[in-house]
Amino acid sequence: MQTSAISLIEHLRATIWSRGLTPAEMARVEADCFEQFVPRGGYVCRKGEAIESWVGIVDGLVKINNFSATGKSVTFTGVTPGSWFGEGSLLKDETRRYDVMALRDTRVARMPRATFEWLLETSLPFNRFLLMQLNERLGQFIAQVESDRTLDVDTRVARCLAAMFHPHLYPGLEAMVHISQEEIGYLSGASRQRVNQALQLLEKEGLLRLDYGGIRILDLDRLRQFQA
Repeated sequence: MQTSAISLIEHLRATIWSRGLTPAEMARVEADCFEQFVPRGGYVCRKGEAIESWVGIVDGLVKINNFSATGKSVTFTGVTPGSWFGEGSLLKDETRRYDVMALRDTRVARMPRATFEWLLETSLPFNRFLLMQLNERLGQFIAQVESDRTLDVDTRVARCLAAMFHPHLYPGLEAMVHISQEEIGYLSGASRQRVNQALQLLEKEGLLRLDYGGIRILDLDRLRQFQA
């Protein structure tokens, strides 16, 4: 799958957190940040490594996951273009507690720790963004625990898709989601075959349409509220 032509600078200037930065702050961010290409199946981050940067997704799709003591993979969330993650670990100054793997060819933006900490010291708008980011992330994981423990697969798939349209955490998506059924399975904890059944049901309900290369969301509000 080809990656988009957006440049790193264009990506940085389009982020929510950059809107409140001064021209001088933005100039340093643009000078310090750098890009990395991670092929499908490669690791963006590894559990246990020292955390030296804040990470954003320019293009592609990654999953944040871990492995249980028995070797079972547990996926916490997917991260889509326009999204940034890892601020909590930077603030706590700890080693990374999870793996981040590319589900497709992915372009990654990295802001060095020194730049991240400098913005914390100098930019009130950046601090406000991080406060909102952490609050929304907490709400996301609470909802996911509820989903994993109490909801059936059809509803989990619906919530998984709806969660990708969070305006703060995942600001880069449009109505057409370029995601495969296999990728949805990784994020919702279901087999590809079971995801296909769920998507067929959601299509019959008029919530989405299965198009070539992705899924078109037709009614986001109903998708968020769907329960089988």
